[in-house]
Amino acid sequence: MTASPSPAGGRRGLDLYHHLLRQVVRGLAWVAGAGLLVMVLVTTVDVLLRVFRLSMTGAYDIVKIAAAVTMAAALPYTTAIKGHVAIEYFFHKLGRRGRVGVDAVMRLLAMALFSLLAWGCVDYGNSLRLKGEVSMTLQLPIFWVPYMLAGSCALVVLIKLYHLTHPGKAMLQP
Repeated sequence: MTASPSPAGGRRGLDLYHHLLRQVVRGLAWVAGAGLLVMVLVTTVDVLLRVFRLSMTGAYDIVKIAAAVTMAAALPYTTAIKGHVAIEYFFHKLGRRGRVGVDAVMRLLAMALFSLLAWGCVDYGNSLRLKGEVSMTLQLPIFWVPYMLAGSCALVVLIKLYHLTHPGKAMLQP
């Protein structure tokens, strides 16, 4: 005879899940910071080299890929701290029940949208991989960039689910 899981055990599992989700989001925030640093350094070096009529081969490719990685890695963190721009004028005109209802509907719509975006990014990454697409000058494979964006969109769905089940509470503090 097997014992059914206790509510405390289920709670511990959920707490572990939330802890791991927070750690992944924090890790991606560091990746976003590193991507931003790469963009600044490559652009600075390229500009300084141009003073001497030289250029950095592949600077455009590196900055373009770093920008995509930075954006993808920053999206879950921005969502977790509720850092997106929102127009709340009409939202605050609603009563508490109206705000809760509108908030829930908007979160569900956002979850659907980011689920579709994740699926589309995986599909696009697959097509880039099958075609063997590479960057213009350095000839680096780029199929993994849409995969990373798909992973970030999937994380946003999980974060929105957290916010839906924990109304009024940010997942992380900035």
